[in-house]
Amino acid sequence: MRFTEIIRCLECQVFNRGDNFETGEIEYVTAGDLMSEVLVFDKENLLLVTSLNSEQVLRTANIVDAIGVVLVNSKIPNEQMISLARDLGVVLLSTQNSMFETCAILYSLLTNSGANA
Repeated sequence: MRFTEIIRCLECQVFNRGDNFETGEIEYVTAGDLMSEVLVFDKENLLLVTSLNSEQVLRTANIVDAIGVVLVNSKIPNEQMISLARDLGVVLLSTQNSMFETCAILYSLLTNSGANA
């Protein structure tokens, strides 16, 4: 699954294209608001879905080598968060969908592309 598919299907607003925007292939998705739980997720080509709107999300994404973050519930990152996403090279997106809707759509995309949820 590629970022262009995610943006189209989730109707995302793009705040940072990141280092892997064009070539990144998402194989795994993790969703949650407790970053301590995200830290135990050890997969490559990871997308992080959260409603937590803070720089902590991007720092956690960097630690687990997530190539992108999707903020749900119409959360809009502040300038510091966008700047940190640029510095870390992480794709940063936002969707108006709920966590549940976002995960359901991503699951469908992943299963249709042959990747893992």
